[in-house]
Amino acid sequence: MKTRFTTTLLVTVALAALAAHAPAMAEVKLGVAGPLTGPNAAVGEQYRRGAEAAVKALNAAGGVDGEQITLVYGDDASDPRQGVAAANELVGEGVAAVIGHYNSSVSIPASTVYAEEGVLQITPGSTNPQLTEQGVETVFRTCGRDDQQGDVAGRFLATAYKGRKVAVLHDQTTYGKGLADATKARMNGLGLTEVLYEGITVGERDFSAVVSKLKAANVDAVFFGGLHNEAGLILRQMRDQGLKAQFLSDDGTVSQEFWAITGPAGQGALVTFGPEMRDQPQAKDAVARFRAEGYEPEGYTLYTYAAVQAWAAAAQKAGSVDGAKVAVALHDGSAYDTVIGPLTFDTKGDPAGGNYVLYVWQNGKMVQLTDAQVAKLGQ
Repeated sequence: MKTRFTTTLLVTVALAALAAHAPAMAEVKLGVAGPLTGPNAAVGEQYRRGAEAAVKALNAAGGVDGEQITLVYGDDASDPRQGVAAANELVGEGVAAVIGHYNSSVSIPASTVYAEEGVLQITPGSTNPQLTEQGVETVFRTCGRDDQQGDVAGRFLATAYKGRKVAVLHDQTTYGKGLADATKARMNGLGLTEVLYEGITVGERDFSAVVSKLKAANVDAVFFGGLHNEAGLILRQMRDQGLKAQFLSDDGTVSQEFWAITGPAGQGALVTFGPEMRDQPQAKDAVARFRAEGYEPEGYTLYTYAAVQAWAAAAQKAGSVDGAKVAVALHDGSAYDTVIGPLTFDTKGDPAGGNYVLYVWQNGKMVQLTDAQVAKLGQ
């Protein structure tokens, strides 16, 4: 007669044997690359939060084609060389795709690594046109391009500051200078010529020399192409030296870190960025979950979330996570539902209909301006 202990033991052994021979649950590795450390770590945090939230939701719904998604991180610290190293490490990890990078000067060389290995790349924040002008079928972005952003900034300056003195500054990076040049070209094409065009060095903290030049030129407005660290310091030092000129910058300053640097000096600063997505119906549930966790999904958080969603939906449609096959699905003209709205990619890998609008910093928050409000600026 078997005892209860013997029966329990036999069942336990049998279950252990079944577990030992059962196939492991399949998983897909998805890379997330960006500045997780360094001067732009605040944006790296946006990337991490967005990717983790999207993957959590996808896995809860069954993953991709029945396979769970595991995130693998690559820290580029906003440095091109480290970005290439991170790209090689992610490829070595066997990732199916990479969501990243942030800086265009990092994304462009890293894209070569991914392309050679057939790894799909979707960047939520690299806006330099060169990235998708390379003719690489596996490169995409969920954000707009700097020729679009420069068009908005240049048109605004040429209209609001017609016949007045405008300066154009940039940080000499692929992103910052490229955007400054696009803004300058549009502004010049509409009849407004800058009185000062100057490059600064990333990492500088004392901009008294360039501020003195701005004061000497008696400028009415300043456009800066670059990121939040330098932008915040330039603006604060402008105000400290009594220069009240309008300050306009770009999506590289879309972070609370900008206000942390400027403090009240940031009041009234203008920013070009995509339309506010947190208030859109398609983002409602995701935003609520972020806020319930005590996190405000600013900047590129939702663009990262959307990049993961677009990749997953295209992989599901392709029936494969193979980079080339997923790229075909993303290029086929389909509209993929995401937290930033339906995404349809053109032949270059850019989102169709990308656009930019103007925001103003008010009491520590970025507020999107209406057309009527924009029309009153500079008067």
